[in-house]
Order: sequence, then C-alpha cells, then structure tokens
Amino acid sequence: MVVAGDDALAHRLAAELRGVYGERVTLVVPPAQRRVRPPVVGRARGSTLFDRVSAAVNRAAGNGDAPPGRTAEPPVSERVLEATELTEAVLAEAGVERAAALALVHDDDETNIRAALTARRLNPRLRLVIRLYNRRLGQHIKELLDQASALATAGMDDGTADGGGGGGAGGGSGGFDASTTVLSDADTAAPALAATAVAGTSKVVQTDGLMLRAVERPPPGPGEVADPGLCTLALLSATTNDPAGADGSESSGPQGPRLLPDERAVAAATGRGTVVLETVSYTGPAVSGGRSVLPFASLLSRRLRWSFAGLVGCVIGLAIASMAVTGEPPLKATYLTLLDLFAINNPAIGQPAGRQVLQLFSGLVGLLLLPVLLAAVLEALGTFRSGSALRKPPRGLSGHVVLLGVGKIGTRVLTRLRELNIPVVCVEADPEARGLALARRLRVPVVLGDVTQEGVLEAAKIHRAHALLALTSADTTNLEAALYARTVRPDLRVVLRLYDDDFATAVYRTLRAAHPQALTRSRSVSHLAAPAFAGAMMGRQILGAIPVERRVLLFAAIEVGGHAQLEGRTVGEAFRAGSWRVLALETGAGGRHGVPAGGVTGGGASQRAPSGLVWDLPSSYVLRAEDRVVLAATRRGLAELLGRRARERSEP
Repeated sequence: MVVAGDDALAHRLAAELRGVYGERVTLVVPPAQRRVRPPVVGRARGSTLFDRVSAAVNRAAGNGDAPPGRTAEPPVSERVLEATELTEAVLAEAGVERAAALALVHDDDETNIRAALTARRLNPRLRLVIRLYNRRLGQHIKELLDQASALATAGMDDGTADGGGGGGAGGGSGGFDASTTVLSDADTAAPALAATAVAGTSKVVQTDGLMLRAVERPPPGPGEVADPGLCTLALLSATTNDPAGADGSESSGPQGPRLLPDERAVAAATGRGTVVLETVSYTGPAVSGGRSVLPFASLLSRRLRWSFAGLVGCVIGLAIASMAVTGEPPLKATYLTLLDLFAINNPAIGQPAGRQVLQLFSGLVGLLLLPVLLAAVLEALGTFRSGSALRKPPRGLSGHVVLLGVGKIGTRVLTRLRELNIPVVCVEADPEARGLALARRLRVPVVLGDVTQEGVLEAAKIHRAHALLALTSADTTNLEAALYARTVRPDLRVVLRLYDDDFATAVYRTLRAAHPQALTRSRSVSHLAAPAFAGAMMGRQILGAIPVERRVLLFAAIEVGGHAQLEGRTVGEAFRAGSWRVLALETGAGGRHGVPAGGVTGGGASQRAPSGLVWDLPSSYVLRAEDRVVLAATRRGLAELLGRRARERSEP
C-alpha cells in the first residue's frame, strides 16, 4: 500500500493500514512534514494501543510477544519516503508499479489529480483512493480514470502490453480490481460533527440518499426496560458520567465503550448507556439555499413596521371619525381621509368645524408619513444592495449552534446543520474563507472577527446558544474559544476539533471535571475519516463511520460471496459480537430466499428502501453468495472479515 499526503490524515491512514489490516505501507510525505509535527505513526510506536496491535500481529504471524519496535522478522513494515512533489520518479520509487493500492490524500485537489493520472499510467491495475473536496470534479475524474484503466487492462489481457509489467501489477494487486474511489474527509466527518453538536439528533451516516440513524440513550431507570430499537450498536463507557472517565480516549477495556455487543452483554450491562439503530430512511434533497423573493421582514426593520402599523391605525381612526361627523358611508369617508392625508383634497372651507378639524389632523398624519416612506425606501434599497452581503445575528436569536470556522470542514458541517433545520451562527476570521459564499447563499448569520478577541463570541450570541462547534485547524484557537465560552455559559455544549488524541483526552477530562453538568466532546477529522479511506484501499465500499465516544463504528456494503464467515450462514450465525453484524440486505425484484420484494415482516416494522435494501432481517435468513449486505463492524472486525492477508493465509 502506498499513501501520499501532507497532513495528519496520511499518517493516520498509514497507521490504520499497518496496525489494523496488517499491510506493508510506503508513506510519501513532504520533507517539512516530519519537522513541523512528528507523524502519528511514529508517536504510536510508544503507545499502549500500538503495543497491543503489534503484539497481536506478531502472535498471528508466530513471532511471539516481542518488545514493541523490536520484533524479529516483523510481518508488517512501513517505509517513509520524503518528496517535495509527486513526480513520476517519486511514484516509481514508492513502488506504485507493484503496489496494490495508492491513496492520494494531499489537502490540495490539483496535486492529487496530477498524481492520480500519473499513477494510472504507471499501473493500470492499481486501486486508487483520491481525496477531493470538489465532489462534481471528483465524479468526472473517477469516470476518466476507470475508463483509462479498463482500456489499458483490456490491452494487457489481449497481449498488446508488456507481459512482465502486467504480471507485476497483477501480482502486487493480490486480486484487487483497478477501481477508483473518490472520498472527502470533510464529507466523512461532517455528519458526526454536526450530530454531536445537536441534542437529541441522531448520529448519521449518509451516502447517495441513504441515511443510517443511531441515537445515544441513557441507562434505563429502576423498573424501566431499555428499548433496543432495531439493534444495539454499542454500550457506552461505564465512566461516561464520571468527570474523570475515559470518554475522551480510545480505551477498549472493560470500562470503555463496547461495540456490537450481544444480547447477554446488553442485558448484563446495567447502568450503562447504549447507542442503538433507531430508524433507517431516505432523505430528500437538501434544504434550499435561498429564496428568490426577499420576505417583507427583511425589507423593513421592526421599528419601521411598527411605524407603518401606527399610521394605518391613525388612518382607520380618522376614517371612523369622518363617518361620525359627516355621515358619509365608510368607503367615501376612507377615500376623503386619504385625499386629506396626501394633501390632494380641496380645503374644507364652509364645511362644519368637525370636518375642518379632521382635515387638519389628516394633513398632520400625512406629514408624518413622508419620513416613514423615505426611510422605508432607503432601507429596502439597502437590503437589495446588501442581499449578497453577510447577515448579522438577529437580536432575539437563541437555541442556535455557534460554528467556529467555515473552512473545508466547517462548510460541510454547515450544510449538514442547515439540512437538519438547525439555526446556525458562523464565526470566521478570514473574510475570504471558502464557506462564506455558502453562508451567504443560505442566509446564515456570520460574525467576521478573531474569536480570541473580546466581543466576537458575544456578537454571535454565545450566551443564548445551544452548542459551540470549534472547527478551526488550530487546536489552541479551538481550546481558547471553548474555555472562554464556558466562562460565559458554564453549561454550554462544546465540541472541539483537536489533532492529538492524548491532548484531546486531557482536555476532555479537565473540562468534564470543571463543568460536570455540561457536555464536552473532542473529535479528530482524520481519526473519523481514516477508517473509510483504509476500507476503500482494501477494496470495500465504506458507507461511513459513527463515533462512539472516541472509537469508530464502520458501515460497509459488501458481497457475501468469498467470505466464509457469511456465506451459507444465517444472519444470527453470521453475527460476531464485538466484530461485525449484518444490518440490511439488497434484494431483487422478486425477492430471495423467503425475503419478499415488499420487505421483511415480523419482528418489527418493515424497513425497505426504494433501492431494494431490506432492514430488520430475520435471524433465520440464510446468506447466499450473490447477496449484497450492509453491515456494521469495528475496525478490527472489518480487517478480520475482509483483510487481504487474512484471506491469503486461509487459502490452501
């Protein structure tokens, strides 16, 4: 496996492939990357997690429990190659011609596209995983690279290409198909970040309209029975309610989170919260980003609207008085009042005194109307002129989410929050940030300013906010914003984007100890995105990931054929606690094996999507080789079920 990148995602992805899937990895990074921040892979070698992974891999390979970093004949290895640019020579030195898969995870789309085109020419059978922020461009690039691979591979099979080169590529691929997968770390992490900031909102995984919803439920009280939903995905840490607990870490001990437990474990885990799969449904199109016609409320301020209401009341009062004095019918009395109001009626000379007094009052109201009309015109013109400008937070806004940073990640999170109809106020220091155009189109209030300066968070109405999402790329900025927001409102829900896991754990525990009644979460985008990228490199369709405290639960769609743990087994037999669980089945028009095309009945409500996915499968359903299933799995479980090296060792 070859991983090329310039930020934390590259190091986490390399660690994921090496430590979880047992792959040989070549990591290509810029020279400055190693000097600016020690890579996650290097730091992991001294950690308990790496020790456990290394020991497990060594035992599986028959090497025994050698000391960390000093294994005899290590079954997996990592080679670090420093290069300023991903040229053809650099990719060749990294072994792309013999590699099974290449992940291009630079932060710049153009760099990844250039390298992908070069790599496809060097090895047409190479599996490509590309990190692109531009989704539309990514779809075109995927089609182009897949078409180039198909044509080149067909030429090799017909003997038109060099046989030695084709054999090398095929041998290195280990049965991999030369597909192209385009992923975005922002799209992968955005649902989890958005869901964490909203109370009562499910954690979601969404792809092509499919949405898996998981909710976190507190432990049942005395005499209550917990509702398992469709299935229980995880048991939360026993220390969740303890300020000194380990929710901010990736602990997998008996007190830590337990993923995919069986029924006995759920029944025995009293006093622990759960994460359950509650509903599975399809979402419609995203919320419209704007309105073609500006509403009346945006044209006039509240004071002008009250002024107009007062003038209308005066006109009605004068019309009623005119009816009483002159005896005119209502319509004519109103007409005469308006003529007097606009000073276009004849003077009431020779008429009763009451009529003359009313005409004078009408003229006075007309004088008051002129400045109000002028102010309304100027304000409306200003609204149209600034229709493309950023909005300011309304005065009475409350219960909203303050989103700090609208860069690459913040923009995707903003889209998710608006799809959930959650009010948002954005805070951004850079007036040229990429997410400001989206905020302007969605008419989301924005506060421009440095969050570390006094008064910026107050302008975002942080004292009446529901949650703070600190998503800038600077850990210290996010931490400072969270600490200051807690001084303003101690019970504020805070979600921090932090790079380092150890630092995130320390921050979490300290904030929980200082504010035990407030919810604090720390999330790493690279930590949430790395499993999806690693799964794509292994040739599996990863639908998304749901964070459970600081662990990750993956959702993948795979073919049953070729997997002895699934093929020929019932859904109940295929379930392995702590590793994987079959959730849904893709059926044909006529249904298969007793699963009707209309869905599954019994044991819960029928859950069948228009694409043919059947949810809430009966445990007696037998999985066939041609079936395609959606399953939830831990990272270690997915590696065991789908790992290429595991399959190679099992082959005779």
